[in-house]
Amino acid sequence: MHKPSIAVFGAGLIGRRHIAEATRQASLCAIVDPSPAAAEMAGNMGVRHFLTPQECLDACRPDGVVVATPNQLHAEHAVLCLHAGIPVLIEKPIADTLESADQIVAAEAASGVPALIGHHRRHNPIIAAAKSAIDAGRLGRIVAVQGQFWLYKPDDYFDASWRSAAGAGPTMINFIHDVDLLRHFCGDIADVQAMRSNAQRGGQVEDTAAILMRFDSGALGTFSISDTIVAPWSWEMTSGENPIYPHRPGTCYAIGGTHASLSVPDLKLWAHDGERSWWNDIRATSLDAQDQDAFAAQFRHFLAVLDGARPLVSAREGRESLAAVLSVVEAGLRIPPGKLGLNT
Repeated sequence: MHKPSIAVFGAGLIGRRHIAEATRQASLCAIVDPSPAAAEMAGNMGVRHFLTPQECLDACRPDGVVVATPNQLHAEHAVLCLHAGIPVLIEKPIADTLESADQIVAAEAASGVPALIGHHRRHNPIIAAAKSAIDAGRLGRIVAVQGQFWLYKPDDYFDASWRSAAGAGPTMINFIHDVDLLRHFCGDIADVQAMRSNAQRGGQVEDTAAILMRFDSGALGTFSISDTIVAPWSWEMTSGENPIYPHRPGTCYAIGGTHASLSVPDLKLWAHDGERSWWNDIRATSLDAQDQDAFAAQFRHFLAVLDGARPLVSAREGRESLAAVLSVVEAGLRIPPGKLGLNT
C-alpha cells in the first residue's frame, strides 16, 4: 500500500512527536529545522533535511506537511503550503494573533486545500463519548459548563525564560486546550470576561485566572486556571492521556443540562429517577470509551484528511478557540496587594 509522504516543519519537543507518528503511520520524507540537532536527527533517520520550508518545497512535494514551528511562524509556513496545494496539520494554537489566523483561514478558502488544527484532545475517545451523548440529547439543553485547570508547576519549569514572558502563562499554554473542548461541547463563544493575577510568582504573565463565558446558545461557562495550586483537578491528571503526569481519576469539566449532567473525563452521566426534581434520587451511569492514544488518532485522521475526509478541527475552529484565549490574555493583570502602597 502507498504510504503518504509527510514533511515535518519544526523538530522541537512537539515536532519530534509528529516525526515519530509520521515514521510509524506514513512515510517521513523530510525534516525542516535550522538547528544542527535536527540535521543530525534527519541523517540518523535517513531522511532529507532542509533549513527552511521554502527550500523543502522547492526540492520535493510531500503529500502533507505538519507545521510544528514556533507559533509566530505558523501563518507564514501554513499559507506557503496551502498555496502550493499541500494539506497541513498545524500544531495548536493555529497562530499567535487573530490576523495571522485569518491569513490561514483565507488561504484555506482560496486554495480549497484542507488545514487540520492540532487540538489533539478532540481525538480522545473520552471526548468522542461525551460529545456523542450531548449530540444525542441525553443532557437536554445545555445550561452551564464549568471547568478547572489546577496543578503546580515546579520552579525549574520556569528555567526556560519564555515561560514567564509575554505570550506564555497557563492561559496561552494550557487553557487553549480546554477552551477548544468547551467550544466542541457547547458551541461558539459569544462573550468572554476574565480576571488574571500574577500574585504568586510575580511574572509578566498570570499564574491564576478566573474566566466567565457566554455561548451563542445562551449557556454560561466558568473556568478556573492556576499553575500554582497543589491539586489533581486538571485534564492532565484526571484523563490519564499523557503518562508523564500522575493519573488521578476524577473530573475537571462538568456539563449541566436540563435533563442530565455529565462529568468529564470520568464520563458519569447524572439523572433523576423518574420526574426531574430535587426531591427524587439522582444516580450516575457511566459512559463507555475505549483506551486510545489521542495523538496517534489525530495523525491517523490527518492521513484521512489527505484522502478527502473533512478536518475534525478546521482552521476556522482553531481561529475561534484562539480568539477566546486572546480575550482572556487581554484582561489586565491584577496588581498584587502592596504594590500601590495599600495595607493588607
